[in-house]
Amino acid sequence: MMSTAQWLLQISLLLWLSKGFAATQGKPGCQERCGDVDIPYPFGIGSAGCYFDEWFEVTCNNSTHPPKPFLKGVNLEVLNVSLDGTIRVNNPVLLSRNCSGKPSNHTQWWEGGPFSFSNTYTRFTAVGCSALAYFMQNDTVIGGCATICQMNVAITAKNASCYGLGCCQTQVPPGLLSFTANLGTYSEVSADEQEPCKYAFMVDQEWFISNVPDPHTVKDMEYVPAVLDWRIYNATCDASTSNLNTSTSFCGENTFCSTDTQTSSLICSCLPGHEGNPYLPQGCQGNIFYNHKTKCFLKIYFNYFQLLLLVFLSCAVIAIGVLGTLLSVLCAWWLYKVLKRRKKIKYKKKCFNRNGGLLLEQQLSSREGNVDKTKLFTSKELEKATDRYNENRVIGQGGQGTVYKGMLMDGRIVAIKKLKIMSDTKLQQFINEVVILCQINHRNVVKLLGCCLETEVPLLVYEFIPNGTLSEHIHGQNEEFPITWEMRLRIATEVAGALSYLHSAASVPIYHRDIKSTNILLDDKYRAKVADFGTSKFVAIDQTHLTTQVQGTFGYLDPEYFQSSQFTEKSDVYSFGIVLIELLTGKKPILSTRSEEWKSLASYFILSMERDRLSNLLDARVIKEGRKEDIDEIAFLARRCINMNGKKRPTMMEVAMELERIRKSQGDFRAQENSEEIEYNTTELIGPCDVTSTSTDSYLNTNAFSSSDV
Repeated sequence: MMSTAQWLLQISLLLWLSKGFAATQGKPGCQERCGDVDIPYPFGIGSAGCYFDEWFEVTCNNSTHPPKPFLKGVNLEVLNVSLDGTIRVNNPVLLSRNCSGKPSNHTQWWEGGPFSFSNTYTRFTAVGCSALAYFMQNDTVIGGCATICQMNVAITAKNASCYGLGCCQTQVPPGLLSFTANLGTYSEVSADEQEPCKYAFMVDQEWFISNVPDPHTVKDMEYVPAVLDWRIYNATCDASTSNLNTSTSFCGENTFCSTDTQTSSLICSCLPGHEGNPYLPQGCQGNIFYNHKTKCFLKIYFNYFQLLLLVFLSCAVIAIGVLGTLLSVLCAWWLYKVLKRRKKIKYKKKCFNRNGGLLLEQQLSSREGNVDKTKLFTSKELEKATDRYNENRVIGQGGQGTVYKGMLMDGRIVAIKKLKIMSDTKLQQFINEVVILCQINHRNVVKLLGCCLETEVPLLVYEFIPNGTLSEHIHGQNEEFPITWEMRLRIATEVAGALSYLHSAASVPIYHRDIKSTNILLDDKYRAKVADFGTSKFVAIDQTHLTTQVQGTFGYLDPEYFQSSQFTEKSDVYSFGIVLIELLTGKKPILSTRSEEWKSLASYFILSMERDRLSNLLDARVIKEGRKEDIDEIAFLARRCINMNGKKRPTMMEVAMELERIRKSQGDFRAQENSEEIEYNTTELIGPCDVTSTSTDSYLNTNAFSSSDV
């Protein structure tokens, strides 16, 4: 039992090692505050050395009282900065329609910078009667919402809410760096007579709930608060020391450095028990020592080396002579190794839980009778397979993550998808893709071999498909190995068979929800493999449709689904019809005309058939190699697939059978048009994909939306 003298000696040693500090947030000699707002490093005011780079430069406007800070790179007022990776700014109200004196800014573009709208805190919001608001990225609809209003009933503060009645909201995707917003109306009744002013904006959800009892008051505001995520780009942690407490790391001492190798970005945080600014060399200090005898906490400041020294000196006080000192050293070293091992195990367990391991196990166990066992790879296996994720091994990048080519220990060549940092939405998509692919067993669907959950972001391991995507072969045709008519017909038949299997033959029906030529891969024998099931859904056998947030790829998106938010099996049929037309014409789903207007390939295809000018639209190789009877039959089949009335489209089983019959007969049957099944009128030929732009840029202008557009 420790004597009073020994206890006092320990306390003296603790006090000797401790060193108080004045909490600092900015670099020495730099201004740390503007008005009522603290400006911590890597943000800064003043000379270049006060901030990390030009994106983090803050200017202080002293002409106001109190002074106001502004992010110089994006010209937005800073409301507050958090070192957990968020910054709150005053963001302009983006769009307005029939609102007197309110300008519209359709685009926000921060590519190349460290900022993105926060998926956790920020919401895309639209206010007004019959408002149709959505935002796009690279011509792809990535989010949106619509409002409804009862006729002759004014929206008042009493019944105002943001659940669709005069006001709607939707969550923004993670990592949103740039987008183009669109605002229109869809009601056949003149919505402008009910509530002419409509507007849309990005807003901090907590501020909106607490400070805006009536959403219609926002029309009088020029700016509303929004939350941005920020990261440090073009910097890496020192991997040789497990990213902890390194002098060569970008972060300071007593910090944890979390990296995203895909975007070459990082974020720093203080170790548990420490506080301060982790981006400064000695910004994180402090820890808590608990004395069981006095039942009180003593706050001291030390780094890891001082902690080891403290353990050593404490043991030396108790030990006697040289033997006691030696035992103290061994004790300290053993304690360090144990803590390090436990921390590594704890970190892997934390990653497993954060990446949905428990939820995935629950999903797989609930389908145990139908699902093959999925292999769980270790992080070491996949690091070795990809040569530590060498950039030379990258074979593709997309919205969900980066795909590497790798070789397993048994010699198998595989494709390893490294997902981006997970939000709740991305986590659900990841688990969804694993569960669905485990259940599918079809020669024309890419096979999932396993996954790894013990890393910072999840990893999926697929069979390697060597010959790229169908889109690459259609739109960037290789003269050395061109895609022939016979290959096109076979690929179409294989994809149709896979979708028919998903809809009708799987134990539980599955809707793919993102059929497009870039999601169709070609193996070593140029056989089709359907891929990317991140947005796919299981459907109850007696269920006819899914009501979901609209998402998909511009040009492939079913107009009926876009209008109703109800996804049916016929929505997959529409997307497949667009792929058929791509195979026939060699053209992309969205075309640019001579007048620089954007039109959908579907509309051109239908008009060409009605005017008997289909040959002008067909690919030259199709005309040269295909029999006219076969081309006509497939053209009529594609036209049936893209009927604006989903009930008049064939099922995927019917499509697959028809394509198989055409392959076998090779022209024995000439297509007959069924006037009832493929009846089109002028209204049906115009959909969300057909809206043209009258401006000089390449973005779609939907401010002129009317009921016929949708």
